[in-house]
Amino acid sequence: MDELTIETEEGPLTLRVGAWLNFDPVRIHKMIVREKVLKVDEMEVMAPLISKLRRADPEYYRKIMGLQLVIDYPGYSTGIKASIPFLNDPIGFYKWWRKGKHEDKVYLSPANQIRLFQKVSMMDKKIMLKKDLDLVK
Repeated sequence: MDELTIETEEGPLTLRVGAWLNFDPVRIHKMIVREKVLKVDEMEVMAPLISKLRRADPEYYRKIMGLQLVIDYPGYSTGIKASIPFLNDPIGFYKWWRKGKHEDKVYLSPANQIRLFQKVSMMDKKIMLKKDLDLVK
């Protein structure tokens, strides 16, 4: 029920926090998570906000979810978090993600990419693309 005033292109705009979730979910998420200028209740605001982000800006949603994103992965009958094959089957995940052209489905931060490439290179360098091998050398 709290109101929040934010500077917009049209000038200051005051809306209830719930209305901001519909109006500009990406901006609200950045204020909560990155800038940490807005404190909210996890259950009341964050859960609906994540749902709104998925529809409002799929690319931003994919980036913030990273390895927590639920994916369809071979060998599983239902969707699983990307972190499961990333951690438990690095070679399979690498083949699925990089060679299977699923890079657009799961965002891996540069740190997670290096982590994956290092694991795969220790296990089986032959399956890696040259550009990925060069990153871990």
